[in-house]
Amino acid sequence: MYELIEHEDTINELLSRYGVKFGIYKNGTFNEQLFPFDAIPRIIPKEEFDYLEKGLAQRVKALNMFLKDIYTDSRIVKDGIIPEDFVFSSSGFLPECMNFTPIKGIYAHIAGIDLVRAKDKTWYVLEDNLRIPSGASYPIVARGLTRQAAPDVFKKNKIVDNRNYAKLLKSTMDNVNTGGINVILTPGRYNAAYFEHSFLAEITGSTLAVPGELVVENSYLYYKNKVGEKVKVGALYRRISDDYIDPLTFVPDSYIGIPQLMSVYRVHHVGLVNAPGNGVADDKGIYYFVPKMVEYYLHEEPILKNAPTYLPFYEEDRKYVLENIAKLVIKDVSEAGGYGVVFGRDMDEEGLAKWRKIIETEPRRFIAQEVIDFIDLDVHEKGSIVQRKADLRAFVLTGETTEVWASGLTRFSRNPNSFVVNSSQGGGFKDTWILSR
Repeated sequence: MYELIEHEDTINELLSRYGVKFGIYKNGTFNEQLFPFDAIPRIIPKEEFDYLEKGLAQRVKALNMFLKDIYTDSRIVKDGIIPEDFVFSSSGFLPECMNFTPIKGIYAHIAGIDLVRAKDKTWYVLEDNLRIPSGASYPIVARGLTRQAAPDVFKKNKIVDNRNYAKLLKSTMDNVNTGGINVILTPGRYNAAYFEHSFLAEITGSTLAVPGELVVENSYLYYKNKVGEKVKVGALYRRISDDYIDPLTFVPDSYIGIPQLMSVYRVHHVGLVNAPGNGVADDKGIYYFVPKMVEYYLHEEPILKNAPTYLPFYEEDRKYVLENIAKLVIKDVSEAGGYGVVFGRDMDEEGLAKWRKIIETEPRRFIAQEVIDFIDLDVHEKGSIVQRKADLRAFVLTGETTEVWASGLTRFSRNPNSFVVNSSQGGGFKDTWILSR
């Protein structure tokens, strides 16, 4: 596998030429940059992936059941498993989605679950991403380029082919399609993940549309093609956040929303992938309760573990966090992309005192976690092999069944002193090889 290093520069040049980039808004300016690719793959043996597959499918099934419950009967709240205020005060909870169940009862059609492997070989889930998880396109494109550059490597190693993501995604959309075309909705060229939107549309045979090309008429959603014809939309994989998808339901001055989209959705005239309102389940505070959800809904022991987590919302946990903040990592429950994360070890006494006061004032806003010393992976850097922290974003798709894609996005930190691997924070990515035997 190390022979792939000699092709690394060429592959990164091709990734740049093909527009395989991500965008960042900083100081009011949009900048595109390459998501640096490291040619040394992450390798996961078959037995280990079999374990992950079972645990991930179990977790996503429980999260889907939680979402359906919260927006209908709220049994898990009534039974005292999760505090009422904790759920309904979540910024991801949408009252507009109450008393309604999406087509086939599926909320999280596509879930991106972030995991790390500790040095004792234990896998921990760090985050559940159930709104608009991104990143599947990068390993697909990188695998294709490395396969072309070094075909013998793939002949010698028994690696599960990752090109089936297109089939999985299409069948996921088809499962909730109400009769019409599949559409991937992008905010437009200047969205951070525009490359992925266009790529996924291409590989699934879906239509890529911007908001102005979609219109609601007579309680149905239509796509207006380039000659002005209107084509019925059966399933919409929307890559626009909840707040902006329908200005008549959510943010009224949204220029990227589709007026009356929610009314079409509520009468099951279009399937939305993912469902609005999923943010209540991937709230970093709700994360604390996912193992309890598995036990409550599935009557099973959780296969995958959460990172050891404390909720300052609870007095006992708050006391522990305030006393041990210097060795913990603090996360703002409403932030994503590596933002809103601070390590106690990086602060002086003045900084620690400031954060103690913030946590005491706003205990619902934060979680605290033990710092997991997760594994380092080999990374090629300037002609040398160095060790860098890495996580794995696994993709779980729910259609007729819940399936875990036998690949994933391995992200690594390019900073030797950092545990933060997000692309927006300067990280790179690797291909993830799942061995077939």
